[in-house]
Amino acid sequence: MAEVVVVKFKKGCKPYYFGKGGLNFERGQGVVVETSKGLEYAIVVDPSREVPDEAIVQPLRNVIRIATEKDEAAVAAGEARRGEAMRICKEKIEAHNLPMKLIDCEFAFDGSKVVFSFTAEGRVDFRDLVRDLASVFHIRIELRQVGIRDEARILGGIAPCGREVCCAGCMPDFKKVSIKMAKNQGLSLNPGKISGLCGRLMCCLSYEDEYYASACKKVPKLGATVATPEGKGQVVSVNMLKMEVRVKIEKDGALIYRDFAAEDVSRAEPDRPDVRRERTEAPAADTQPEEGEVKILHSARGEEQNPRPREKREKPAQNRVAKGGQPERREAPQGTKEEARKQPQQGAQFRSRRNRFKGGKGGNGNPDKNS
Repeated sequence: MAEVVVVKFKKGCKPYYFGKGGLNFERGQGVVVETSKGLEYAIVVDPSREVPDEAIVQPLRNVIRIATEKDEAAVAAGEARRGEAMRICKEKIEAHNLPMKLIDCEFAFDGSKVVFSFTAEGRVDFRDLVRDLASVFHIRIELRQVGIRDEARILGGIAPCGREVCCAGCMPDFKKVSIKMAKNQGLSLNPGKISGLCGRLMCCLSYEDEYYASACKKVPKLGATVATPEGKGQVVSVNMLKMEVRVKIEKDGALIYRDFAAEDVSRAEPDRPDVRRERTEAPAADTQPEEGEVKILHSARGEEQNPRPREKREKPAQNRVAKGGQPERREAPQGTKEEARKQPQQGAQFRSRRNRFKGGKGGNGNPDKNS
């Protein structure tokens, strides 16, 4: 455990830890601390707090000094120059016709640089803009592109709930928010109702997500069939905060709605109608058919119990296999072979006769003259 002082910087709600350095602080008092950006002005949130060593980012730096009147005057001078710097920067942006929106401007505590924050849909080439601003302010110029959620944090505003937006008031870091969180809490999935000023899902959806995620595992879903002390029923509504469910029960031909605790109900299989046909009962063994009466027993599908067996079809010849593993050859009948030999001979006689009448080889087309 280490004893630290908790401070917050301007336009931020994330706490930072610094060593006390043997000084005594008061809540709301201004102090000067050293960060990776140089000397900065901060406000004391908690004068003394003991935190575990795992929560401290090493090395732990000490507070340099309590803010003096000169330090307070330097901060006030930077705020006074902020409005004029915003106006000049907007004019330069319009002169260069750059697709960017200026959000904020902040002077460093020691006056060595000024930081301009802006939003844009894509990358912006602002090198000429930086040169023009440097010629006006004669100090280091930084342009920082931020997202729409950071824009809402910097500008602030009133959320749909009527309070200040969480990102600018009480939320140290942005948390991951998904549409599943709204589903677990039973909220409307209309983007206009669950979106904040930035157009993204409201950050407050993540506050109670852990509770709702665990509660969803303990209560049945809407429309589920459950077993209750009064019989089976269907869930029509769920109260996550009270861990109660409202069940619709059909009793004596009437519908009854009852509220039960989640632990008093259990999941059950719905009553499904029996769609199977009832089989025809077989006659008793001692029942004998009367003379001239024939009884035929039918199955549930209306077919005879002893249907005529199907004839086996022979497999095609190409699928048959002989004992040696080779396909079996089927010889054609003898008469078929003899007819096949005669067919080419008959065709040759027909062609020679046709050529003789048409003037083929060895003839002039007139049989009388050749004789």
